[in-house]
Amino acid sequence: MKNYLVFIIMVLFFAGTSWSPPAPLQIALAKYRGGGDWYANPTSLNNLIKFCNTNLGTNLDPDYATADVGSTEIFNYPFVHLTGHGNVLFDEQEALNLRNYLLAGGFLHIDDNYGIDPYIRPQMKKVFPELEFIELPFSYPIFNQKFQFPGGLPKIHEHDGKPPQAFGLIWEDRLVCLYTYESDLGDGWEDAEVHNDSEETRLKALRMGANIIQYVFSK
Repeated sequence: MKNYLVFIIMVLFFAGTSWSPPAPLQIALAKYRGGGDWYANPTSLNNLIKFCNTNLGTNLDPDYATADVGSTEIFNYPFVHLTGHGNVLFDEQEALNLRNYLLAGGFLHIDDNYGIDPYIRPQMKKVFPELEFIELPFSYPIFNQKFQFPGGLPKIHEHDGKPPQAFGLIWEDRLVCLYTYESDLGDGWEDAEVHNDSEETRLKALRMGANIIQYVFSK
């Protein structure tokens, strides 16, 4: 490997071509119609990115993008995060665009910020009418990356007091969509003063988020 890198450097040098490190990858927040607050948790992704770059050695752009689910721009981002409390609406074109994005290798993480569940499920059924959300077992690799979560998702906010659950849409043996329910990871990623969560709680959320990122980018 060392000799190969030396060879590449020599080729670039003698060809008069300058070399620069690869540009950082950028992740995105999904923007959707329907009136739900897709913009909730404005500090969460920035904090998750910083945590991943520090603890996983990733090279993620410190600023996340915003991508409309119906836009071709979504194809620029390997990881898209969707959150909110209320209504979500995909029309036929948006559902098809999101489907094509996921089939092309993209990944969607849906995080229930409390109240999104009855809206997001029928919309994702438009995207994949042939698939059902299945609950991921605690042994699923996403819980066993750099950080170990033998009991599955951490409980960040109480919501209805139900146990947190991780659901997935799996296409041809590939997890294309992760739906984290009754956990509220995004709130745990926010700046500490936003929800006054303990450092221990925030760390659990960030570590689980890092596991998701590591799982997606190692596939």
